[in-house]
Amino acid sequence: MTIKELVREIKKKQSFLCIGLDVDLDKIPKHLLATEDPIFEFNKQIIEATHHLTVAYKPNTAFYEAYGIKGWQALDKTINYINHHYPEIFTIADAKRGDIGNTSTRYAKAFFEDLNFDSVTVAPYMGSDSVEPFLAFKDKYTIMLALTSNKGGLDFQGKNLDNNEPLYKEVIKTSLSWKGSENLMFVVGATKAEHFKGIRDIAPNNFLLVPGVGAQGGSLEGVCKHGLNKKNIGLLVNSSRGIIYASHGEDFANVAQKEAQNLQDQMAKILTNHKII
Repeated sequence: MTIKELVREIKKKQSFLCIGLDVDLDKIPKHLLATEDPIFEFNKQIIEATHHLTVAYKPNTAFYEAYGIKGWQALDKTINYINHHYPEIFTIADAKRGDIGNTSTRYAKAFFEDLNFDSVTVAPYMGSDSVEPFLAFKDKYTIMLALTSNKGGLDFQGKNLDNNEPLYKEVIKTSLSWKGSENLMFVVGATKAEHFKGIRDIAPNNFLLVPGVGAQGGSLEGVCKHGLNKKNIGLLVNSSRGIIYASHGEDFANVAQKEAQNLQDQMAKILTNHKII
């Protein structure tokens, strides 16, 4: 998928919603446990209920790896289902990989070629040679951790360097000089909304994947105030638990749709107010 195609989908749906498919068998409706593949069945029903409201799906691979080969097979079935039925939807493998070059190349092949995701999240701690192998793939995107929404995110990311700039800003600046950086996106947590202006000063046009809206308490309006850009919208705002686990009953897909609709309505209003669509 190209950025142009992603932006077209955002404008068509008036939505920059990303739904996290983080499947926990202890939380899904109990009646699904009797099906042949409960993880895939849960995902399929969520996808069918929300595909017209979202522009991206983001399975966190840990929730599949935890169930061994059956979990990995469910992930494979899920991505194949999305790619076959809704190829216009952007897919994110939330895997947070990052290793020396030849290992990163193998990770990239696994997610971009074998599973055929559009993007993958990576950790930049090991530097350019751990990220550039991901950036080498045409029309595939590397979503690099920059300023995360978790409680300990600022333990290192927020430390000031000798130039009095926080580490996360230096990480973003440096990464934009790497080969293939036109394929970079960044993870910036919604709970850090006050930092979006500074990040946009450094990376005005890169897409930002924003977790933390919903269950983690991030403000959609706060994120959009400085996170949106006129050129390509530039945001994918993720909600996982707040949508997929809004109900634990047999009505879970319908309730998930209502929660997704609520977020999409807010996004459409924001895009209109910002005169982007």
